[in-house]
Amino acid sequence: MTNRYEQGMNKLMEYTTSDSEDVSTHLKIGDELSDIAPDISKYIIEFAYGEIYSRNGLSNQQRALITISSLVTQGTEPQLELHINTGLTAGLSPEEIVESITQLIPYTGFPRVLNALKVAKKVFAIRNVSVEKAEMAQA
Repeated sequence: MTNRYEQGMNKLMEYTTSDSEDVSTHLKIGDELSDIAPDISKYIIEFAYGEIYSRNGLSNQQRALITISSLVTQGTEPQLELHINTGLTAGLSPEEIVESITQLIPYTGFPRVLNALKVAKKVFAIRNVSVEKAEMAQA
């Protein structure tokens, strides 16, 4: 059994892409905050990924959708950008991400959903992915 940090780092890397310098990742956030909060990266890796994300019972894609949904409802756009990236890396399609965000309209309202869709659009552009346009549902 590996220690929590190693286990967390292994799990975190399942959600982390290195395809582009423009993509937000947990590692970059840790580096950006190292001068004022040097332990924050360790806490994210050990606790969030070493203990929570490493649990059994949900796939990486399910965990990513849950996290994206939670962040949309909180209106935390910088973290949402990060986790839309992790969702894509974990294997979610752009359509799954957009549909999950859209599903939140009755629960969190149009303003937060519209803001989240703008964040998703930005991430998709950076990642060079597009959404297959679905036909609008008929009443």
